[in-house]
Amino acid sequence: MAAFAVFQLVLGLAFARTGTDAKSFFAAGESAPWWVSGLSLFMSFLSAGTFVVWGSIAYDLGFVAITIQLTMCIGGLVTAHFIAARWKSTRTLTAAEYIGRRLGVRVQQLFTYLLTLFTLFTIGGVLYPVGKLVYVATPFSLETCIIVLGLMVILYTAMGGLWAVLVTDVLQFVILLAAVLILVPLALERADGFSTFVEEVPADFFKVFNGEFSLGFVLAFTLFHIVFIGGNWAYVQRYTSVRTPRESKKVAYLFAGLYSVSPFLWMLPPMIFRSLKPDLSGLESEGAYILMAQLVLPAGLVGLMLAAMVSATASTANTLLNMLAAVFTNDVYKKLINPDASEKTQVRIGRGMTAVFGLITIGIALSVPHIGGLVNLVLSVGAISGGSLLLPVVWTLFSKRQNAHSILTVALVSLAVGIFFKFLAPAIFDFSLSRAAEMSLGIGLPMAMLAIFEWVVFRNKAEDQQYSQYLTWYTTRDKAVTVEASQAASAASLSQNTFALRAIAISFVITGLSIAALGINGGKDIGLIVGIGLVIVAVGGWVAWTTLKNTRKYPAPAEPNLSGGSRKNKEINPKTP
Repeated sequence: MAAFAVFQLVLGLAFARTGTDAKSFFAAGESAPWWVSGLSLFMSFLSAGTFVVWGSIAYDLGFVAITIQLTMCIGGLVTAHFIAARWKSTRTLTAAEYIGRRLGVRVQQLFTYLLTLFTLFTIGGVLYPVGKLVYVATPFSLETCIIVLGLMVILYTAMGGLWAVLVTDVLQFVILLAAVLILVPLALERADGFSTFVEEVPADFFKVFNGEFSLGFVLAFTLFHIVFIGGNWAYVQRYTSVRTPRESKKVAYLFAGLYSVSPFLWMLPPMIFRSLKPDLSGLESEGAYILMAQLVLPAGLVGLMLAAMVSATASTANTLLNMLAAVFTNDVYKKLINPDASEKTQVRIGRGMTAVFGLITIGIALSVPHIGGLVNLVLSVGAISGGSLLLPVVWTLFSKRQNAHSILTVALVSLAVGIFFKFLAPAIFDFSLSRAAEMSLGIGLPMAMLAIFEWVVFRNKAEDQQYSQYLTWYTTRDKAVTVEASQAASAASLSQNTFALRAIAISFVITGLSIAALGINGGKDIGLIVGIGLVIVAVGGWVAWTTLKNTRKYPAPAEPNLSGGSRKNKEINPKTP
């Protein structure tokens, strides 16, 4: 675990050289390979909760844990088909910048402050279970684990920016996938095969809907994930950090494809463990995943898998920290405090705010044991705020009629109603909503209000004045960009891209060789473990070879098209950005 942590920290810090301007620090120079952004989006969605919370549900209730996670696949498909390319075509660096251009500075500020508040508590809620995982596996105190992990995340995120986040996410994906690909067949072997496993679990273990996770909950959860994957400000960075709208679609399609397969891989180990040890009770089932790993994996691979789980959770934290720093620097500091800030100043402010926000979240994580229910509070408020703060902004990507008044009304009313039914109604009236009703209210109310504004209140309006102003900015944005400046930016982006791919290739080779070395003590399983390690080495070699080939083929950037993007990839009409 320590070796992996140091390796990841060094890898992240190596990208300090790429964060030389705001565009590269916050948007990876808008040149990140689509598959890198897609894998990062996928890893940003994973956390300890995937293996602890959903793993517990898989152990207790079975297949329904897979059903719940397949809703993320549907959310990714809808985002890929309808939403991702529209974000890229807004020509903005962050979602907050788009809100400011489309709805005005006041709306931008309100949304920024509210989402910053929710996000800080979310990161704190993420750091706490990460620290607890390490605390269980090491002799260190919980407070020490939280502080050290938090400082590591702050350090490589602040120094390397979005590139560091993207590349470390890819490394975490490879290690976690390798560990699970080794774990699943060994777990089935320990259970004496799939048929024996099926016979040993409860009769309702393979029901698609089970317990409180009903069809209504799954449908509401699907709508939530469409909004969350399509509108979460941190995920928007993944769609805007690639070159073209076509590639932004590929980012979301890759996410959806991975979530069409990965739930089966992730959830099988705790499901199989139910057939081997059916007597776990209460919170004991939260450890089913690690217990299964300890039962069949060599010690080194258990440590590597635990490290990858911790890092997957840390990926959520570094993604959100980079997003908050980008929003504050680009949309608060530059707009309101120092409009003439240079690129170096913006990067310096971004790094400073990453540290400030990171230290705040460490403080929140440390306070979790002393104020009960914080993590549940974060999850509940997240479900409520997803529809009220994200859906209205996504709606404006398709609407010419909505304005600041309508969006603010929808956001504030739906947020207030959601908070009332979640926190005040149970205390005052002893009434609480079910999971399905809470999720349906969080998405259904803002959707209904937006529809009323769109087709009833504004039915006679062809185009709102605020949209017209945004369209004017949109169509004139690139006129001030010189050919020389565009070519310099393209050259810098190409250099960063090449450096990142080389770093990924080297990381794959080192990781593959490490897994193969750990497999030498695998006994009769040596062939499986060493084989997967060598496959990762081969993939690393392929990435290195293709990078070298492309560098030789395209030694200099092509002359830019100042009309906006590639002529082959204009999938969004500028009149409907």
